[in-house]
Amino acid sequence: MTYQITGISPDQLDNIARAPGTVRVTATDKPGFPCRITLEDAQPGEELLLFHHVSHDVLSPYRSSYAIYARTGARAAAQYTDAVPPIFEGRPLGMRAFGADAMLKAARLSMPGDADQTIRQLLELDEVAYIDAHNAAYGCFAARVERFES
Repeated sequence: MTYQITGISPDQLDNIARAPGTVRVTATDKPGFPCRITLEDAQPGEELLLFHHVSHDVLSPYRSSYAIYARTGARAAAQYTDAVPPIFEGRPLGMRAFGADAMLKAARLSMPGDADQTIRQLLELDEVAYIDAHNAAYGCFAARVERFES
């Protein structure tokens, strides 16, 4: 089962930076400030935007949103095929598996180092179309995992 994980698009960063409620922060530790565009933790001293993001923008009871970080200088979305990004390493993740109907089909807790295995197990389920990974402790969206045909 091949999968792909892609960071969010940086196209709206200028609009996000001006949006009410967006906060500029400086990374103080690594890890601790995971950029959802580059899918890497920011280095101490780097500037990020902390903003409200609708990660599961669907017409179902599972519509979801929360605060996330993005580096202000990020210009391209990272892409990983059959590999997990650095922001998955060392963090427990909640994996929420959805069907094409945007309804939750399964969920798993993935401990540090187990993300690839958990993703593959969930994608073995025919009814699963995609997985939204969330940081288990804070609950914030980490990245979307989609089936990928090369």
